[in-house]
Amino acid sequence: MYRHGDIRLAIAPEVFHPGFFFSTQLLLQYVNTMPLKGKKFLELGCGSGLISIAAAKKGARVTASDINPVAVEFLVKNSEENKVEIEVIESDLFNDIPKQPFDIIAINPPYYKKKPVTAKDHAWFCGEQGEYFSNLFDTLPCYINAGTEIGMVLIETCDMEMITGFAKKNGFALRCVHSKKNMLEKILIFKIEKAI
Repeated sequence: MYRHGDIRLAIAPEVFHPGFFFSTQLLLQYVNTMPLKGKKFLELGCGSGLISIAAAKKGARVTASDINPVAVEFLVKNSEENKVEIEVIESDLFNDIPKQPFDIIAINPPYYKKKPVTAKDHAWFCGEQGEYFSNLFDTLPCYINAGTEIGMVLIETCDMEMITGFAKKNGFALRCVHSKKNMLEKILIFKIEKAI
């Protein structure tokens, strides 16, 4: 069990734990700065679903997706326990999410360059050639409109040249809007914007 404010979550061992890693907390802080009430909100790769539940509690119309079926199963239960309505979809990136524009998209991606083998691996590994990011930026245009806010959390040591390259190829730019250093690493929040 994990608590964050008035949110209580049961977290399976196969799911990325928001209490052990700072990336979820930092992305949640960023999301909380936005006006969420009535907004169409997508958490892509939701893991524990902490961010989705927090957004739903603030009045957002939330869709949450994850490739890990255990994460999906637990988020369905956790959303009921926390008395919020969330559309939960098992999906590899956007594959099974109906095409539609979202107002806000929050992404806590895998960023280590290794091929994921198990469902749990998908929380950490983006493929040997960064296939996750290639697919992300290829498909992202189908889920945004001119005013969509997209926030993504990364660590300083990931392959930023590769990620920004995939973004640029699809007409996007990454702008760092917040960073925080802990004892192990520097975590960065990027706003993904249409390149000018």
